[in-house]
Amino acid sequence: MAHAAASIKKVREAELDEKEKNLERERKKQRKIPRDRMERKRKSDSNASFLRAARAGNLDKVVEYLKGGMDINTCNQNGLNALHLAAKEGHVGLVQELLGRGSSVDSATKKGNTALHIASLAGQAEVVKILVKEGANINAQSQNGFTPLYMAAQENHIDVVKYLLENGANQSTATEDGFTPLAVALQQGHNQAVAILLENDTKGKVRLPALHIAARKDDTKSAALLLQNDHNADVQSKMMVNRTTESGFTPLHIAAHYGNVNVATLLLNRGAAVDFTARNGITPLHVASKRGNTNMVKLLLDRGGQIDAKTRDGLTPLHCAARSGHDQVVELLLERGAPLLARTKNGLSPLHMAAQGDHVECVKHLLQHKAPVDDVTLDYLTALHVAAHCGHYRVTKLLLDKRANPNARALVNLAQSILTEYWDKQIKSHLLTLP
Repeated sequence: MAHAAASIKKVREAELDEKEKNLERERKKQRKIPRDRMERKRKSDSNASFLRAARAGNLDKVVEYLKGGMDINTCNQNGLNALHLAAKEGHVGLVQELLGRGSSVDSATKKGNTALHIASLAGQAEVVKILVKEGANINAQSQNGFTPLYMAAQENHIDVVKYLLENGANQSTATEDGFTPLAVALQQGHNQAVAILLENDTKGKVRLPALHIAARKDDTKSAALLLQNDHNADVQSKMMVNRTTESGFTPLHIAAHYGNVNVATLLLNRGAAVDFTARNGITPLHVASKRGNTNMVKLLLDRGGQIDAKTRDGLTPLHCAARSGHDQVVELLLERGAPLLARTKNGLSPLHMAAQGDHVECVKHLLQHKAPVDDVTLDYLTALHVAAHCGHYRVTKLLLDKRANPNARALVNLAQSILTEYWDKQIKSHLLTLP
């Protein structure tokens, strides 16, 4: 019994020892966590102080940190390091010191901006010169495609723009949105920057996107500046105004889209082809008609725009205006002799298009100009078929008032059945009142 009791005692003592050891290990672990946190906080504070010193241009403090083992590439949550911050604030001496101590001249932030981007955006001309001399990539692009030249042009930093151009900056490089330095300077109204960029655009590679912007803004001053050429103004202008972007549109198409008559007039005076066909055969007159720009339509017609021009699908300007419901443009085109009986490839007339869009006033204008009310498509669909199929009561009523044949038969049986159903529900009561 005594032996058994002694054994039990030893087991209990061993268990207690193990528990004590576990508790001690846990206490040590708990003591270590605050130490780790404190160490991380100390390091974070140290990094922040280092970067603040760089931003403030405190050369002695920055050097002290570096001698104490601070990583020269330490950066904040946005990826800005000491070189970026010093470049932004224009601390020339500190920038030189950091580069001399091995800071990478082309290190980038999370957005892809290098020190040269940052200095160019801030207009720090002296820093820009140092960075370029130290081998910075002058045409580096950020994540959105911005170059240092683009950033300088955007902010109208003339000295920086000049220096970058003199040292090989490529102003043809565009952002992911297609904007060049010239385009953004033009958009921002920075006339000095625009003039400098144009002087360096010897081959005219960057004028076209900028000219499209001027056309969109109705900016005749900038457009005239873009079109000028000291050597052969007439030839250069004609080449420029009739060049297309990747979308296939000329500056005149753009001006027509936005209804900017002033720029359109300038473009036409400089040799823009009034009937230039973009992709799918679209002319500026098609664009203006679809957009309902009455004054633009008048200008294009006065300058010889072809009123019966057809797109690849057979649409005339009258089709475009009728389908979009621009009754004033429809009336203008009809007064100028637009073809009432023009057909698309599917045989649709302007009347069909107006009926499809439920554009009552356009239908009225077309009928007043003697458009045949029962004109048919290749499948013998009338405007009444179309209006009934689309559920357009007002147009259906108007067509019936004008003696459209409610019994007209199309080759498509579905169209007739739809018309019959619509007739039974809504039209029959109207017909009973007709004389």
